[in-house]
Amino acid sequence: MKKLLASLLLMFCLPALAALEVSGIKFEDKTKVGAGETVINGAGVRGVLFIKGYAMALYLPQKTAAATEAISMKGAKRVRIVLLRDTSGETFADALPSGIRKNHSEQEVAPLNARIEALKATMLAITSTPKGAVIHFDWLPEVGGGVTRLTINGEKKGEDIPGEDFYRAVLKIWLGEHPVQADLKEGLLGKAQ
Repeated sequence: MKKLLASLLLMFCLPALAALEVSGIKFEDKTKVGAGETVINGAGVRGVLFIKGYAMALYLPQKTAAATEAISMKGAKRVRIVLLRDTSGETFADALPSGIRKNHSEQEVAPLNARIEALKATMLAITSTPKGAVIHFDWLPEVGGGVTRLTINGEKKGEDIPGEDFYRAVLKIWLGEHPVQADLKEGLLGKAQ
């Protein structure tokens, strides 16, 4: 009887730890990124017309509904992308730099250019990525003064890219003033779509 009572108390007193599901892809509510713990902030789907390209989730040290706070928040962060169709590295190599440039003035993007080109070269080296592949863009503040690390299915791709300004620029692709898709931005910020 005591065990049953304890189980009921736990069930009703603790918040549910359910994964968030988007387009059939489940995103865990928490994940370890480098040395930091993160929680899912929100998730959504990137699509053009009727074609769904990928499902993605944003993980932060704590939840926020404000894009500026998500971008500037200190601590480990993760953008988790799960491909919903076969994709070439060339697709990302074109889209990512374009998304960064749309959210920065020429003066703001100038110090980022060499690092943008490094990311683009890494993406171009990836000939194809199959449906279901998991891509992480991680911010690891404890590594070398802070780096952006790209992994695909757990395998590191290219060199780590230094500087928190670069990771913030990457986040602006989805969370900036000119996001790649407005409803995806809302989803990543945990707002109802």
